[in-house]
Amino acid sequence: MSCQISVERHLPAAVAVHSLALMSELAIEVRDLRRSYGEKEAVRGVSFEVRRGEVFCLLGPNGAGKTTTVEILEGYRTRSGGEVRVLGRDPATGSRELREQVGIVLQTCGVQEDLSVEELLEMYGRYHLRCRPVDEVLALVELSEKRGERARKLSGGQRRRLDLALALIGDPELIFLDEPTTGFDPAARRQAWSTLQGLRSLGKTIFLTTHYMDEAQRLADRVAIMARGQIIASGRPDELGGRDLRPAEIRFSLPAPWSLSDVPELPEISREALGDRALVMTRDPVHAVHLLTGWALENDVDLGRLAVTQPTLEDIYLELTGDASTDQVGSDQALQGVSA
Repeated sequence: MSCQISVERHLPAAVAVHSLALMSELAIEVRDLRRSYGEKEAVRGVSFEVRRGEVFCLLGPNGAGKTTTVEILEGYRTRSGGEVRVLGRDPATGSRELREQVGIVLQTCGVQEDLSVEELLEMYGRYHLRCRPVDEVLALVELSEKRGERARKLSGGQRRRLDLALALIGDPELIFLDEPTTGFDPAARRQAWSTLQGLRSLGKTIFLTTHYMDEAQRLADRVAIMARGQIIASGRPDELGGRDLRPAEIRFSLPAPWSLSDVPELPEISREALGDRALVMTRDPVHAVHLLTGWALENDVDLGRLAVTQPTLEDIYLELTGDASTDQVGSDQALQGVSA
């Protein structure tokens, strides 16, 4: 395969710039980003940072401004205002050095259907000044056994892994993944998660958009929620919107003749009977469960279907976005045909 593994001999100036970019701990810096389409402002003063080596997830309902924001970061759209730095460079310049360091997986990717997986990787590899070995990329995306398969014969999940392989062949530092598991069955989604976690172990920075809250919870180091063209919340998935401070729910059932009034005092906010189950709300679930299970063991009470839960990321997301999905200033999809 004829691709350069290193660019030092060929582009010493680019290498020098690249070395300076690596000095920053931030892969992406966005300050007061704005994008208007006529009188419609799709992105309104957005600011956030993505650290090198982390998985950052941008969430939001359709029309929130996610696609416009991501396309500006990728260099596909111009901004109306604000500052953007991707790996230390302005993506609006379209520099070759930046493109070499960025991999992109769109929602829908087109490839030459008659070529095999291996042939496609070899061809795309020749577009880059440096690249990863084909065997290594195939193993990373779990397509080694399909290397000789024509693209048109791959399943949906295998095609998506091929899309990822093509984005990885140039050994990028930053990878944009737009809805990478849409349409996957549960098994294929778990396989994709495993692949993405493998990329994290390689030190890659991943910018992810998804509509699956469990995917964001599983993969992301930090998440940001976007609605009506603005960032309305950001943080770790387990802390977003004060999620870690919300009361926990303890649910259980009691056998006859026991009732909720027999349960001892717990560090609780409230308790109520819900049919044949009991619900206790508490801000101290560890202490509450300790007292509850101690009482049950002491009195030989079978606490059926005992469960302790806190609000999920999806609960917080729906609470924060409200009816944003129905009253956006304009959907991303409607704006795709507008010239940047």
